Amino acid sequence: MDVSFLAPVFQAAGPYATVTADVTHVTENADTELDLRVRAIAEELAEQGAPEAVVEAVRGRLLEGNDGGEAGTIRGRAVVVAADGTVVLDSQLADAPRQELAEWSPQPDLLPVLRALPGRVPHVVVLTDRTGADLTLFSTPGQVEEEETVKGDTFQIRKFQGGGWAHHRYQHNAENKWVHNADDVAEHIASVVRRVHPRFVLLAGDMRARQILTDRASDLWADLIVSIDEGGRAAGADREPVEQKAAELVAEHEARDEADAVEKISSAGAHGLAVTGTANVVEALRKAQVETLVLADPADDEKLLVGASPLELGVDQADMDALGVQEVHSVPAERALLAAAVASTAGVVVVPRAAMPGDIPVAAILRYTDDSTPTPQ
Repeated sequence: MDVSFLAPVFQAAGPYATVTADVTHVTENADTELDLRVRAIAEELAEQGAPEAVVEAVRGRLLEGNDGGEAGTIRGRAVVVAADGTVVLDSQLADAPRQELAEWSPQPDLLPVLRALPGRVPHVVVLTDRTGADLTLFSTPGQVEEEETVKGDTFQIRKFQGGGWAHHRYQHNAENKWVHNADDVAEHIASVVRRVHPRFVLLAGDMRARQILTDRASDLWADLIVSIDEGGRAAGADREPVEQKAAELVAEHEARDEADAVEKISSAGAHGLAVTGTANVVEALRKAQVETLVLADPADDEKLLVGASPLELGVDQADMDALGVQEVHSVPAERALLAAAVASTAGVVVVPRAAMPGDIPVAAILRYTDDSTPTPQ
């Protein structure tokens, strides 16, 4: 997973309030229930020493469901607030969290957030008809990144059912307009695909429009298409089947990514392009060798030492002395490793502990090797 969206979190000054909360808002007494849940979270943060500005920032975001609008449809929400009260992460979760988190700490606790984020696979949803399409890009985890409407030519867009000398001309004219409109939509999709490299393009809506659009798809994205009969573009059309199918496809890609990461630990490791174990991964992160950091869930209770920057990282004081770092902090290993991955633009995959070979807590797939990289045994 691309975790670059977490960069603003680590660019802010800590400590941090990290919150994952149930903000479900569907019962008759939803306002009162949400207010009570948020009050408990606020009190917990205050008891841990969070300043009033931080507590109020958390409270304000979580209570947005009581104001109606889209926030009232969210079931789970993750919020991270920096020491000055700035909200540095605010994301919808896939569902109400299994275990709520409210923590005021020197480093944000982001592993529970990553586990619960929806839409961690970039994808495009296209609702199409014969006049154009609505395109929605999901790139940042759990959030709609872009929405765009492509409007085509609607004059004489329908085929005539009657006869007469002009019948075939009108029929041909309508078909040409459908194709022209599909070409416009296809160009917009191609532009998004070039920029974002989505994993799939989900097509829903009018069957004939989907057929034409599929035929007009370029090689750039033709193999990404998943087409479904459910859902439509018209006002009032049920979007739930489209959302459900998109969620299923995201889950399939995530499971595939986890399996691929575990397989690469062995296959890349045979060629020296993967390392396992905390000490080896720490060294690779310091040198920006890591392409993908693979974290086991649940993590060990291991600690690492960190200096002023996330890449000033070590397993013991000897490491920090070698780096010339004077001021060090002891940090839970998974938090330090995640921060270093973000700082070095590495991807991150979280996999069940049981799936990790040899019950290792962490591994890394490498961009390159050097003379100090451990050799395969």
